[in-house]
Amino acid sequence: MIINRYLFREITAPLGRALVILMVLFATYSAAGFLSDAANGLLPITSIGELVGLKLLIALEVLIPISLYVAVILAFSRLRGDSEMTAMLALTVPPWKILASVIKVSVMLAVVVAALSFYARPWAYAQLHRLAGYAAVTVHTDAMEPDTFYVGQNGQRVIFFARRAGPGTPAHDVFVQVQHQDYTQIISARLADPLPQGWQSGVSQVHLLDAHVYDIGHSGSAKDQVLDAGDLFLNPNPETGPSKDYSAVATASRKLLRSDDPADTAELQWRLSTPLSTILLGLLGIPMSGGRPRQSRYARFGTAILVYFAYYLIFTSARTWVQHGVIPTPPGIWWVPGGLALFLLGTLVKPLLSRRPRYRLA
Repeated sequence: MIINRYLFREITAPLGRALVILMVLFATYSAAGFLSDAANGLLPITSIGELVGLKLLIALEVLIPISLYVAVILAFSRLRGDSEMTAMLALTVPPWKILASVIKVSVMLAVVVAALSFYARPWAYAQLHRLAGYAAVTVHTDAMEPDTFYVGQNGQRVIFFARRAGPGTPAHDVFVQVQHQDYTQIISARLADPLPQGWQSGVSQVHLLDAHVYDIGHSGSAKDQVLDAGDLFLNPNPETGPSKDYSAVATASRKLLRSDDPADTAELQWRLSTPLSTILLGLLGIPMSGGRPRQSRYARFGTAILVYFAYYLIFTSARTWVQHGVIPTPPGIWWVPGGLALFLLGTLVKPLLSRRPRYRLA
């Protein structure tokens, strides 16, 4: 029990540090992109915190396994470098008990990853799509700058103006194009004064002077119209709300079970395989921590990271191939974790079962 608690502490301590570092790096990277959009008027600054939180929740199913992988490598490299692993084996601690300690931590984290993949991640994607959709079809006019084309979701809205003194001031020589369901609206005006009414309500009124409005019908569905107005209040946002397009990543797992679409099947297989990958990556950290005697504990760390990225690249590529029908749903993406499981079976389990083990954890 003392050995088990000691190994558990040796793994979880670097696990917590690695996870916090990766979360901070990912949140910072995501916030930088959202801040750029907010500075350009494409996103309300009040929504940045919520968007970063949702992106971080989605990424946890990947950040937790790699943190476990790194933690196992660091823990076993230290134990090997300080000869503690040799001392454990000399005290007749069975290698399978040391292996069981890693499996215990990996299974605990696999349960967390499973909950994230099946429940938290689809919910976060749905909320992210909703917020991104509203941000794409609404206008945050105060932060817009001149000589820049601002394009909304799927090109539904385009805004351009030639001159402006600064944020919140009137814009000169304005051009607006808005795609409606059955017609395209083109607006030009000499002067536009933004009157924001709040992003949450989806309304951002603009006061236009010397405006010309052209409504051009699609395929004869509406008559073309022209309106000249010296003074006009207008909402430049499309009448339609955010896009309601179907997305497999935002769909509940129970709905994916009833679907035969390759994209839904690939997404379901991904959610089922992430807990398995968590366990396999935890075990993979053991052989990747090995090295020559008196070698630095960090000597194989670069190689271990390259191995992880190779596995993750093949894993995500397999999901894409299944989505596009390149690989049939059986075997789907299962051949990737299956190959890693066979490697670990030969590297860890088989030597432990043999009478004269060829592989030692030390």
